[in-house]
Amino acid sequence: MLVQKDRTGDPSLLDLAKAYIKRHFSKPGNVYLGLVHRLDRPVSGVIVFARTSKAAARLSEQFREGRVEKIYQAVVEGEIADRGELEDRIIRSGSSSYVGKGDAGQLARLSFQRLKSSSNSSLVEINLGTGRHHQIRVQLSNLGYPIVGDFRYGSKTKYKEGAIALHARSLSITHPTLKEKMTFTSEPDDSWDKLF
Repeated sequence: MLVQKDRTGDPSLLDLAKAYIKRHFSKPGNVYLGLVHRLDRPVSGVIVFARTSKAAARLSEQFREGRVEKIYQAVVEGEIADRGELEDRIIRSGSSSYVGKGDAGQLARLSFQRLKSSSNSSLVEINLGTGRHHQIRVQLSNLGYPIVGDFRYGSKTKYKEGAIALHARSLSITHPTLKEKMTFTSEPDDSWDKLF
């Protein structure tokens, strides 16, 4: 599902959340929800909205400064190493990205750990160090392990229509006013079990 509207006119999570708040809290007029980060359309998982513009500004600053802990899970094609750290330079080109050579592109860092595997796929947990366009998708594909269903970046395995096997499992932020650490989690759906 789209996080926010685009030119397709498809329903967006932002619009659905605003409608829910309006209905659930009997809010008159327009409802404010600040979008402080995004997920690619085919990715599932945790997303956080801000209820006030001040909270949105403070949360956006945490994302910009890299103070947010983002943990993803993915099912990749092949049997990936037990663990690893990737550091590449990613170049964005239109609606896609690729790993550049030398100093070209933006620095992209992630670490991963294999949780389980079969002869043709692996479940990995990814700790995202930076947040570049399609970063996880590009870096894992460049390593030779595309995400299941991600045909744009080399997958040969079909998954659910309009989705890839990449899930934002956990997001940790600091509350914008209380300054307490908050962690939001979401588990991938049961369809992942069929990939092993």
